[in-house]
Amino acid sequence: MKSGLLDHIKDHPSYQLHRRQIWTQILLPILLAVLVFVAVIIITSLATFRDNGDVSRWAAISTIWLILPVMIAGLIFLILLIALIYLMSRVLSLIPPYSFQAQRFVYRIESSVKHLAELFRKPLFALQELAQFVRVYLEKVMKMKTGRS
Repeated sequence: MKSGLLDHIKDHPSYQLHRRQIWTQILLPILLAVLVFVAVIIITSLATFRDNGDVSRWAAISTIWLILPVMIAGLIFLILLIALIYLMSRVLSLIPPYSFQAQRFVYRIESSVKHLAELFRKPLFALQELAQFVRVYLEKVMKMKTGRS
């Protein structure tokens, strides 16, 4: 049963198109790139190690090719860094007026919170003092009562 289903899928035009695209769009470009890379290695080796091949010159050329991507990446990073520095300088020129307004707003909130805390704290302290006074008074009354008996 499964082999019949697989045969049906393999006969489908979209599957055959997919198989052709795998070869033309994936495997063929990879194989060509590998062949070009191997050809460059062979040509470089033949040119370098012939009778009068200059090994130090080819070493310098290889070093240049190895350093070139690092230099390009560094240049891109430098450009991004310069752009970020410029952007920060522009943003910092805008921040002080707005930061002053935000700071003033925060100070207003802070003073309002402190004022409300003080309003809630005063009655609480008054109740605590009253409770302490009542406790001391009751203790004195209890001592007098126990002292008489």
